Amino acid sequence: MKALVYTILLLGLVPIQSVVLPHMIPWGVRPDLGLIVVCLVGLVAGEFEGLLVGLAVGWLMSLFSAESLSFGMITKGGIGYAAGLAGRQVVYLTPVVLVIGLFMISILAGLLTAFTLKLNDQQDLWWAIRAVVFPQACFDAVVGGAIYWVIWSRLNVERLSAAYRA
Repeated sequence: MKALVYTILLLGLVPIQSVVLPHMIPWGVRPDLGLIVVCLVGLVAGEFEGLLVGLAVGWLMSLFSAESLSFGMITKGGIGYAAGLAGRQVVYLTPVVLVIGLFMISILAGLLTAFTLKLNDQQDLWWAIRAVVFPQACFDAVVGGAIYWVIWSRLNVERLSAAYRA
């Protein structure tokens, strides 16, 4: 059952990210659904599944974008593993705590990307932080918090997490 859920999640993620989201982007910034999904899977299912889903999402997302294959897999896999470790350590995960965590993780991932890009004179690092990294981190945090809030209010997340980790 888990394999079917993850397959549907992975196969549905790329079309939503590449086809639907470009039509719904405010301020020219769209959320990184791959990062959000990897964080949520890591939090709910644990660090091993977060790592595996992160590697798969990084691979799939890099196939359909200009991102390096190894960079996408390493960052998304590392984020999934870190989210799984954090999910094991946090006793009571509320949507507010998740929003703060997603904001910090998205800032770090965006800074890593900005440092690896070769920016020109008009688009320096401070421009990238101000125009892309910070707005995308805010948007990622809000979208991830909203998704988690819907899951949290409709389902018993502790029971779902215990069922996935068993």
